Amino acid sequence: MIDPSARVHATADLEPDVTVGPGTSIWHRAQIRTGAQLGAECIVGRDAFIDEGVTIGDRVKIQNGALVYHGVRIGNGVFIGPGAILTNDRYPRAITSTGELARADDWKVAPIDLQDGCSIGAGAVVVAGVAVGSYATVGAGAVVTRDVPNHARVVGSPARRIGWVCACGARLVDSNGDPMAAEPGRYAAHLELICPVCGRTYAYVRDAETLEERSGPRQGAPA
Repeated sequence: MIDPSARVHATADLEPDVTVGPGTSIWHRAQIRTGAQLGAECIVGRDAFIDEGVTIGDRVKIQNGALVYHGVRIGNGVFIGPGAILTNDRYPRAITSTGELARADDWKVAPIDLQDGCSIGAGAVVVAGVAVGSYATVGAGAVVTRDVPNHARVVGSPARRIGWVCACGARLVDSNGDPMAAEPGRYAAHLELICPVCGRTYAYVRDAETLEERSGPRQGAPA
């Protein structure tokens, strides 16, 4: 079902049984396969590919040329940069062990979970079976091979954590204004992580290896 308020470019290819929510825009030559579900106010860029059965939340931006394969779940407010690739098979083969062409029953989907508010940079690859936490940021060109904690900033191949980011996207700093270190061992017992842009503050939760928000944005600052 396509909501009447959705905008679908004439060159886009939408297969049967696709759901498109209100206010969503799908641009030139995008391909949306059967059973895919897109929420409200999403943007799907030129030449993007969304495979069968993919579920996408509200206010998601999928930029030009991004490839989102079967088994991916995308939460609300997620950003997927141009040329990013979200895979679904950790051990891909074109043929079986007996040399026959591999069919759907010959491989097992390893799902990817992109949680609310996270960002996947341009040209990044997220390997099958990985979860990217809420408001985490994956740098451009990174190759993500393991789970990314909430609010973590990861870069490189394979991706490694180099710091932490706020819900607004800015890198968090310590009480001296220096970029917060990535390793848990560097944190004092009650050290706060501060956003220099919006004023939110966080605390590191050692057991969960993630952040907990302690205060919201200051008045007049970006949300």
